[in-house]
Amino acid sequence: MLIVNALYGHGPMAIAGPSPLNSHLTYNAVMWEVYNFTLASDLSIIASGASPLLSKLFGKSVGIKKNLKVIFHDFPGGAEGFELMLRFCYNGRIDITPSNISLLHSAAQFMEMNKSASEKHNLLEQTEKSLEEIKYWTWQELLIALKQCQDFLLIANSAGVLGRCLDSLAGRLALTSESSPCASTSSPDSSSVRFSSDTRSTESLKNSFTRSTWWFEDLLLLSPKLVEMVTKSMVSRNIDHVIISKFLLFYHKSKSSAATADEKCKIVETIIDMLYTLDQSSVSCKSLFGFLRVSLSLNLSKSSRSKLESMIGYQMDQATLDNLLVPSPHGTNYLYDVNLVLRFLKAFIQRGGFQVSLMPMQKVASLMDLYMAEVAPDPCLKPSKFLALAKALPDSARESQDKMYRAIDLYFEVHAGLSEEDKIKICCDLNYEKLSAEACLHLSQNAKFPSNSAVQALISQQFKVKSLLRTTNNYKFENDPPCSFNKTEKKGKEDEANEQIILYAGKPDLSADNEKLRAHLQVMQCRVMELEKVCRKMQTQMAKIMKSKVSRHSNARSLPKLCS
Repeated sequence: MLIVNALYGHGPMAIAGPSPLNSHLTYNAVMWEVYNFTLASDLSIIASGASPLLSKLFGKSVGIKKNLKVIFHDFPGGAEGFELMLRFCYNGRIDITPSNISLLHSAAQFMEMNKSASEKHNLLEQTEKSLEEIKYWTWQELLIALKQCQDFLLIANSAGVLGRCLDSLAGRLALTSESSPCASTSSPDSSSVRFSSDTRSTESLKNSFTRSTWWFEDLLLLSPKLVEMVTKSMVSRNIDHVIISKFLLFYHKSKSSAATADEKCKIVETIIDMLYTLDQSSVSCKSLFGFLRVSLSLNLSKSSRSKLESMIGYQMDQATLDNLLVPSPHGTNYLYDVNLVLRFLKAFIQRGGFQVSLMPMQKVASLMDLYMAEVAPDPCLKPSKFLALAKALPDSARESQDKMYRAIDLYFEVHAGLSEEDKIKICCDLNYEKLSAEACLHLSQNAKFPSNSAVQALISQQFKVKSLLRTTNNYKFENDPPCSFNKTEKKGKEDEANEQIILYAGKPDLSADNEKLRAHLQVMQCRVMELEKVCRKMQTQMAKIMKSKVSRHSNARSLPKLCS
């Protein structure tokens, strides 16, 4: 941005008035003496032949006889850029190379040195023609031009030279991913390692990896802002997102070691923002948790933290228990950051608006059972937070809730002073039908749980017994021959009458003797386990019978009619 402090009008430079000093120019807080001529003489040449901007400015200073001090602010390239521009103005020509084209082109834009000013001194047109030959530049020349652009990024970007350099860079990298790389200062033999024709498969893989990553070290000279622009250009060129993510991780690892806290924060924010634009599967869950650990000590923006948490949540099914055990932030009493894990789970459930398949959901449910058991002993963990963890996933995510029951049991043991109301709320999310017989037996003897929990476990187990009895009778019916159907049906009714289990009608009386209830439940568990064994045995026998029937039926169809 140009600071204007003019005695005559407004513009990107200002005439500060008569000065007793010799003629000189000031820009970017640098004093630079312009040869050994009078200022009026020099600037009249510049104004008349090159820049409409100078012409307009000095047109307002007519009548001033003494020397003038001209102040430029944010001139592209500072003293170097202004000197190049002056050389062109005096001589009418200058050698335009990749090492100075960024400066010259931006200076020409800044000073409005376009075709309308002068056909002879048209610096902008000459730099435009030189930029058309960018495809013939070497890799090293392209890097020099980019490095120069980042010194005056805003002006270079608006002038268009930066965009052309980025497009050329991304185009070369896109070709590199399909063929051998361009010359690189960071790779052996200026390109890649050469191998003999009888290279082994491992060496071939190494060569392939080198072809994909040879340019990583070369781009370390770029600033985080320029890395962001390069990444966007590579994405637009459909370069493999896995390669892009590896480069971003390499850049972070290489640049962060010697960076200050503010520089490190800027680097991490840039990498996170760019990773967020890639395919979610292009970066590993391990790498994302590495960024999370680094970010704990940095003052990242809210937007970058949200993006990082969203990416981790998307890959929650690949996380481990150690990944989730993040210390709670400063100022909280919790041992671990439970709120962070809840945000991960929210991002996992949403998962970009797509429905999560059953297998990843079950993996996350198993992980959450372990996490709940880990945080349950925390004496400062509030019941609302523990309940939020229990309710975070749908009931369909768990085939068995035995581990969840153990986590709740541990939480009740540590938080002995928990109210009955809080215990009931937590137990409401426990599906008793998904508890094993052993877990129900343990619950029936567990005085830490509310009384109605034992009753609900009893009722669910009774339904299981009834279901097993019906399944057993169905298998008996299918195994018996048709001639004995009536006999079997009669016998089945008698057995059912003998084995009938009386269910509680309506609401159970919670004020009844809990000890008798628990004793009755233990008897039921034993019966359930026996019936489960019988059922499994009969299922095996049924499978064998059905297999033999199919085999006999197939043989009978293969016989001739006369024989059948």
